[in-house]
Amino acid sequence: MIIEGLCTTTNPDGSTNIAPMGPIVNDELTSFLFRPFQSSATFQNLQATRCGVFHVTDDVGIIARAAIGTLTETPRLIPAREVDGQVLASACRWYEFDVISIDDTQPRSEIRTELKHTETLREFWGYNRARHAILEASILATRLQLLKAEEVRKQMERLQVIVDKTANDADKETFQHIVSFIGNH
Repeated sequence: MIIEGLCTTTNPDGSTNIAPMGPIVNDELTSFLFRPFQSSATFQNLQATRCGVFHVTDDVGIIARAAIGTLTETPRLIPAREVDGQVLASACRWYEFDVISIDDTQPRSEIRTELKHTETLREFWGYNRARHAILEASILATRLQLLKAEEVRKQMERLQVIVDKTANDADKETFQHIVSFIGNH
């Protein structure tokens, strides 16, 4: 199963990289397999530091902006407990991990991890239809070079209907941010 969330890693300058990530996990959430592209900061950082933090969050705004590269302000961070890393203070839950192996024989690497610590800050109530739509729109926005413009337009129109019906104001703003991003590319 793949769980969508955010991964924080430490950049060479000591700052925190925040990236959307969908690791493959087991049912018990004790094994995480990350598959970042070797060209990504996440891969480079995990290769260098051998640790990171994966976050479950209901804030699709952060996920969307991180996905399309428009996260201009770093959210509030707190130090991780067992690894040298940072935790998103607004996360519902986090998983600190060490890297145990890296397979970089393909452009999309496979990074196996060992969990060192997990903690819950608050309950995760799930996503409503609008937030699912925003996640899907974010994924579309990261694949513009792979998809036909007409396919993207049709999918965004379908997602817009869902957002119009079920989103709160913050989620509507996030969706419009994605629409603008797509329109500018």
